Amino acid sequence: MNLFVDAFAWMFAPERWTGNYALPKLLGEHLVLTGVSVLIAVLIAVPLGWLIGHTGKGREIAVAVSGAARAIPAFGLMVLLVLLLGVLRVPEAAITTFVLLAIPSLLAGAYTGLEAIDRRVLDAAKAMGMTGWQVFWKVEVPLGLPLLVGGLRSALLQVIATVTIAAYIGLGGLGFPIIQGIPLQRFDQVLAGAIMVALLALIVDLILAMAQHAAVPHGLRTSSATKRRAAEPVAPEAATA
Repeated sequence: MNLFVDAFAWMFAPERWTGNYALPKLLGEHLVLTGVSVLIAVLIAVPLGWLIGHTGKGREIAVAVSGAARAIPAFGLMVLLVLLLGVLRVPEAAITTFVLLAIPSLLAGAYTGLEAIDRRVLDAAKAMGMTGWQVFWKVEVPLGLPLLVGGLRSALLQVIATVTIAAYIGLGGLGFPIIQGIPLQRFDQVLAGAIMVALLALIVDLILAMAQHAAVPHGLRTSSATKRRAAEPVAPEAATA
């Protein structure tokens, strides 16, 4: 218990909030690395996932590639890219690593969101005279959005956790207290860094959980609520009333 007290004391010490390694600065670096990496991954994975889900082609290749990408150790890949690209391209090596880490979840969320749509809904949209492009944008994308947001949620959490290793190659972030504290045996500092990363992940997860709920079309939310009410057992008093 004393270690947790020491960790929070280290975190809120005045010297942690000023200077080159101030906690707000490290948080900003962590968020920038995460945001840039996930944005690039979104631009790559979401159009590709939508194409796979819309056409029904290439799913096996996407699954194989996603599985292979998940199996690659992020730290080893980052070090390898630093060695290949050189020390002058350390940010590019780190961002490439985080992009590859984020792509599988985003890709899966994009194409499974479209695949999960009832085909009868799409047939009804076509029967109403919608073009293929209108069916995609007005039916498939809105109905597939909750699973896509779920993929984004998973990708962000993975990248937030993994960006901590960026401090190992001098890019800062909330991993810096951890990387610095381990050789110094400053376990209060290490725990403080871990707590900050965990809190950031929990906050982001909460925000995206609400976004995922909000992404469900109103008609589907109403339909689900109606089905739940219909499935609820009727109280004996109500049944005999």
